[in-house]
Amino acid sequence: MTLEVLIGGGRDEAQVRSLLAPFIDETGGGEVVAVVVDDGEGVDLDRWRGVLAGAASVRCVVLSAGRPLAEADVAGAAGVFVAGGLTPLYAELVTPARAALATVPYAGFSAGAAIAAERSLVGGWLVDGRPVCPDDAAEDLDEVTVVPGLGRVGFAADVHAAQWGTTSRALHAVAAGRVDAACAIDEHTAVVVRDDTARVTGAGFARWIDAGGVRVEAGA
Repeated sequence: MTLEVLIGGGRDEAQVRSLLAPFIDETGGGEVVAVVVDDGEGVDLDRWRGVLAGAASVRCVVLSAGRPLAEADVAGAAGVFVAGGLTPLYAELVTPARAALATVPYAGFSAGAAIAAERSLVGGWLVDGRPVCPDDAAEDLDEVTVVPGLGRVGFAADVHAAQWGTTSRALHAVAAGRVDAACAIDEHTAVVVRDDTARVTGAGFARWIDAGGVRVEAGA
């Protein structure tokens, strides 16, 4: 059995901690490795330890440019949590350890959710030079960009959907053929995937987008 919990972001610690409950339960009292990327502005490890407070123990691994995730970093982990930040940098530094993350229970927050896909939508605000979402959500990229991800789920995840206006980016990524399917997830909302069956939890919505159209699901 596999489990993925993909959270669309959000600053309310109590709500995020609640969304992570299925992941924490799946770890069975073992150690959770929290993977955090430093983009040069430092990291707030207390924030991530706070949302993982239900875990029996948390070990933080901090990555930075030139220091990608290694298999040894997650050896023996009962679950792996990948935090939020600059999504393209997370993709660059975390995906080298893809094989080591293939079966362990996985939770991703914002960037960590976005890179969980086989083909991951990591940012951008233009499609063929035309705006499709606010440039503030571009993640330092111009053209909407898809890169290889962790392969944990079969749909691309976009995050902060209602709050940052990124639903339109996910829609255009599908329409342009850059991904086959996408899910745009609001803050304080999670998509929980167990053995390829997905459900939505939390305070907001998830919007499922594929060639057949758009389906909106509220969090339970």
